[in-house]
Amino acid sequence: MSAPYICIAGPTASGKTAAAMAIARQYEVEIISVDSALVYRGMDIGTAKPTPDELAAVPHHLIDIRDPLQAYSAAEFVADANRLIEEITVRGKLPMLVGGTMLYFKALFDGLDDMPKADPAVRAALADEAVAKGWPALHAELARVDPATAARLAPNDSQRISRALEVFRVSGQPLSFFHQQGALKKEAANASPAATASLISLEPQDRAWLHERIAQRFDAMLAAGFVDEVKALRARGDLNPDLPSMRCVGYRQAWEALDHVYPMSELRDKGIFATRQLAKRQITWLRSMPQRHVVACDGDKPVTEVLHQIAQLMNAARR
Repeated sequence: MSAPYICIAGPTASGKTAAAMAIARQYEVEIISVDSALVYRGMDIGTAKPTPDELAAVPHHLIDIRDPLQAYSAAEFVADANRLIEEITVRGKLPMLVGGTMLYFKALFDGLDDMPKADPAVRAALADEAVAKGWPALHAELARVDPATAARLAPNDSQRISRALEVFRVSGQPLSFFHQQGALKKEAANASPAATASLISLEPQDRAWLHERIAQRFDAMLAAGFVDEVKALRARGDLNPDLPSMRCVGYRQAWEALDHVYPMSELRDKGIFATRQLAKRQITWLRSMPQRHVVACDGDKPVTEVLHQIAQLMNAARR
């Protein structure tokens, strides 16, 4: 079955941009970013945003489309991506989705669960309760009403605990109920057609290789003025560390260092550790996607292998 688009996914620092630009030199493509941090304007260094030359070389979409004060959801991404896939196809180009926000890929492939929309009043009330009681206490409350969800969340995972309790308070149903309903819908429909999309996954054979790449990238960010970038964001006066934009890996750690939560001398180690944890989660997500074609990003010639995979997928699509 041919797919209307191709996807390049992988953990942070796995070489996705290099692979995408190599594909763009051989095929008429437009790139749709699958990255929850690249949507934000003014967040360039810490997100490893494509360079001006890369952005000029091939059309990119879903980059710099939100102010850091605004949220951007998986549902918005799916709507935007589906619209762009159609528009790019009409132009006679190949849509290529590139990024590492696996929740966005999963939402696009599997569809979204029909759970309640965000309720600002309930979310604010939960935030006040967290200040008074602490997130572990709210995690304990979640364990009483939704043990399945609580079991997979850390006691201090404020973002996910808040969302799970918000869903329960708004709907009277646990978050796990909506996830189960979504799984049943997918099974009944024999999966979404998008689930057969061509997904090339850049994954390391040796985690140490990726860890070294992550350290090198973080050092390069610091040398390029990352801390000054965060200072400029703080200087606006309307941002805070609880916003989704400021919770991005690297930005959260820099904000905390500037707030003297820990010494600035510890920022490098904190940032690298958090990025390693992100990469671990990304790889776990990828391994749950059975349609992926794995390319070893730490192999001898990963870009050559990606191009080979693309050629095979393109030939299969023409049959």
